[in-house]
Amino acid sequence: MASFIIRRLIASIFVLFAATFLMYLLVSYSGDPLDDLRQSNAPNKAQLIEARTKLLNLDVPPPLRYFLWLGGLFRGDFGISIQNQPVNALLGNAITATLTLVTTATVVAIVLGITVGIVSALRQYTGFDYSVTLMAFLFFSLPIFWVAVLLKQYGAIQLNNWLASPTIAVPVIIGLALIAGLLWMSLLGGRWKRRLIVFVTSTVATGAVLTFLSVTEWFADPSIGIVVYAFLAFGIAVGVTAISTGLRNRKALYASLIVAVIGIALYFPMMNYILNGMTLWFFLLLAVLAVVVSGAIGWFMGAPDRGPVVRTTAIVGFLVAAFIALDKYMSYWQAYANSSRVRGRPIATVGSSTPGLGGNFWVQGIDLYTHLLLPTIAIILISFASYTRYSRASLLEVMNQDYIRTARSKGLTERTVVVRHAFRNALIPITTIIAFDVGALIGGAVITETVFGWVGMGRLFVTALDAHDPNPVMAFFVVTGTLAVIFNLIADLVYAALDPRIKVG
Repeated sequence: MASFIIRRLIASIFVLFAATFLMYLLVSYSGDPLDDLRQSNAPNKAQLIEARTKLLNLDVPPPLRYFLWLGGLFRGDFGISIQNQPVNALLGNAITATLTLVTTATVVAIVLGITVGIVSALRQYTGFDYSVTLMAFLFFSLPIFWVAVLLKQYGAIQLNNWLASPTIAVPVIIGLALIAGLLWMSLLGGRWKRRLIVFVTSTVATGAVLTFLSVTEWFADPSIGIVVYAFLAFGIAVGVTAISTGLRNRKALYASLIVAVIGIALYFPMMNYILNGMTLWFFLLLAVLAVVVSGAIGWFMGAPDRGPVVRTTAIVGFLVAAFIALDKYMSYWQAYANSSRVRGRPIATVGSSTPGLGGNFWVQGIDLYTHLLLPTIAIILISFASYTRYSRASLLEVMNQDYIRTARSKGLTERTVVVRHAFRNALIPITTIIAFDVGALIGGAVITETVFGWVGMGRLFVTALDAHDPNPVMAFFVVTGTLAVIFNLIADLVYAALDPRIKVG
């Protein structure tokens, strides 16, 4: 394993050297960094040109200038921009915003895309499958800049107008209820009698919930509350256990229910005392503690086969704790929306934060969420389509293999066949797509950041390219290329973890 990683890293370093050399030459020959000074009428124009020439070593030919830049890179210095600002400082500010956006969008797109793709494969040639296929091809064909503009118009401007009086019209409630009924009917399948019962039940339930939310104007001051939270906690415990180990594993089920009960018992202490005065590091500590304690409960109750039980309770503990945190965020929504800086229009269209907002940890978290919402959705819609199609095709291919038929002939349940045997091997080609998408998403974020006014790596790249400033462009290229190399290496290692037949060495 170690020798394989070393060989890959050495090969990747040579690839990066060649790529950065070509990129540096292209940027250097694409324009003149002195062009703005040559066209100026400043009385000290000659001195300014001479100073910038010395600052950027423009009197050195680009092939040789590359090695001067490379020497600085070895010292951890990306150089100076034409505005005489350290590129390291510019990159440090930009990379945080971009990685926050791209990481959030990538994680959500992967989870949603793989989940919907797998369900679509298991419900092949149903109404749900056809609908997902249509939506996937539609999203995949849409240009991201057009999606971003539509989201700003209808996902921000119109939504902010609606939030001023968040009531849902009766025709909208009826339409959404019917769509939900059709969706659940397609998902659960079965005979027509069962489908009809599912359709009626889900339609009525969805209509009742939407009516309640509309009458109480829940979206103006959202909250979960202890009653809904208790139902969610028990539902998470049963649902995660059903997927992870199956409900026949009583130890996993009882351990998950114990975690849910502990979460319900801690609801009021967490909401009223522990979560007040929160900081980021304490928040992360509580998240880790929730997973560790939940896993420990699974370990004590899961003997002799502790692994699946620990995994199940850890997931349940994380989700149960996440809903408490979500309810705490919701408790500050009204204060955030009505603040003097937001002024009743919480869904942001420009920038990565509200200038001069202030507020505590929860208010700042809501502000980050509202600014992430639209650009994240724009990136998700494009990535979601490819992940859905690849995961569907991969699982369908695996489900037709001989070992799947053998597992079924042995009497294993369908959940065991899909989760333990098919799903793991279906992830192998998806891993390749994810590894390639990481670098592409950072590069594609240039358009998204430009439309939504994010001051990230995309803005840094575009601004530097317009000014023919080579050092910020090269910093963007090095970060993107390095991430692509690292994630491709991780993909190779994940192959070996998913399929024991693959040897890394």
